[in-house]
This record gives sequence, structure tokens and C-alpha cells, in this order.
Amino acid sequence: MYGIRELHQIEPFLASLYAACEAQQVPARATISEGAPGQMEIALAHGDALTAIDQAIRYKRLVKLVAQQHGMEATFMAKPFAKQAGSGLHMYVSLVDNAGNNLFADPDPAGSPLLRHAVAGLLDKLGEAFLVFCPNANSYARFKPMSFVPTAATWGINNRTVAVRVPAGPALSRHIEHPVSGADANPYLVAAAVLAGMLSGLEAGELPCMPVEGNAQTTAQDAPALPMDWASALDKWHRSQWARSMFGDRFVDLYHAIKTAERQAYHDEVSEKDWRRYLVQA
Repeated sequence: MYGIRELHQIEPFLASLYAACEAQQVPARATISEGAPGQMEIALAHGDALTAIDQAIRYKRLVKLVAQQHGMEATFMAKPFAKQAGSGLHMYVSLVDNAGNNLFADPDPAGSPLLRHAVAGLLDKLGEAFLVFCPNANSYARFKPMSFVPTAATWGINNRTVAVRVPAGPALSRHIEHPVSGADANPYLVAAAVLAGMLSGLEAGELPCMPVEGNAQTTAQDAPALPMDWASALDKWHRSQWARSMFGDRFVDLYHAIKTAERQAYHDEVSEKDWRRYLVQA
């Protein structure tokens, strides 16, 4: 985690990737090594929502192509290895007025009242949007106890165990971090769901519960649980009137149908895991 040596080991790949990002105007910034072997995080500079997501899509394609050129395989699976850390898509969001002023800015580490309204909306809609944040079977393997992955609708100030985080920093930089999504999620849909959740909170004008201190998995056991399996997320999405009001009935039904078919196909497959466990025993 945060190892400099690990970055030096893949310096040729990183140099090629940064050059490709510069050529395609993808604002790649700081790189850190993460908890699993070969796991890296590269932050992209902020911008307006649609431009930022367009850049994220180009970035993912560049990573894969540059990795191939260096004889490596890059993956954005949420959980590529069972006993190693998974990969998330952490989305950072702020709200500005027409003059470019950050409306979440506040000396209070918890942010302005508008920021807290947005947090309340995000927490309230997390379960209903979970199928967007975690769209595949492998997405749910990432959610393990005692890890830096949220399992309940919690928020906190500079707390990496919660579902909605307000990072530390100067008052003018105050923003929201949404770390729920896996790296396998569609960034366009994630951004749409995050913005829709924030909008609901801003319109309702409600405040969230008290921010969680310490490990949210042990200190916030009364917080609403998130759907930790594909079937539950499918059901919550399909029943959500909020999702239908934000995404439209046609999209909600079509997305549900596609993911239901994918889930059925996944469970219909007889895998090596079945053979290892049952081939001789049965």
C-alpha cells in the first residue's frame, strides 16, 4: 500500500500511459500503489460531469491498450482475486454556482448545509441504485467484512469505511466522495445515479444522521444495510419509484431485464468451482 518501489517496477508502463493520456487530453494526475499486487490508482482531475465521465471512459480504454503494449493484462473487475483487495470506482462530486463558487464550501469539516442535504439524499437512495453501482455477479465479491468497502448506508468525515465520505481539506475544496461502486460499473450510469440521489436530497432539504466515527462496520450496526447480493439489488431497482422518476420506466425495465438475464446465465454455468467441490463427492 502506497509503496514507491511498486511504482518504480512499472515505471515504463506508467510513462507510456501518461503520454497516451496527454495525447488524448485525459487529465491523469497522481498515481499510488494500492493494497493488492499490481493494483494502482490514478486520479483524474475534476471538471463538469459529462466531460469528466467521457475522460474516464477514454482512460479505461487507454489503460487496457497500453498494458497490452507492455505485455500485461489490465482489468477493471471489482474483485479479480478472492484473497486480495477489490477495485472500486470512487467518484468525487462538488456543486458550484454560475460563478464557479463551490456551494459545498464551509469551515465545518462536515461541509455546508447543502452538502449535508446532498449526503442525505445519497444515503436514502443507495439501496435503490445499487444495481447501477454493482452491476455484475463479481461486483458483490468485493464486499467483505472488515475491509475499506461500505456495507451499510453510512457517512462520515474523512472516514474510509463509510458509504458517503466527506474528505478532509481546505474549506473551499469541500466535496463528497462516493466510494460504493465497483471499478466494473458503467461511469455514465454511476454519475447519473449519484447526481440523482444528490438532487433528491437537495429538493427534500433533510439532514442525514450523525456522521460515523471509527469503523462503520462495527460502530454503525443500526444503519440501513445495503443489498449485498445481485438478486436483492435487482429487486430494489425494479421496485424503485425514485429510479423510475429519474431514469424513466423504459430504462429501468430494460436494465432490469438485461441484468436478470445476465444473472440467470451466470447461475446456469457449471464452473470449475462446482467441479472442485462436487465432481468426486457426488
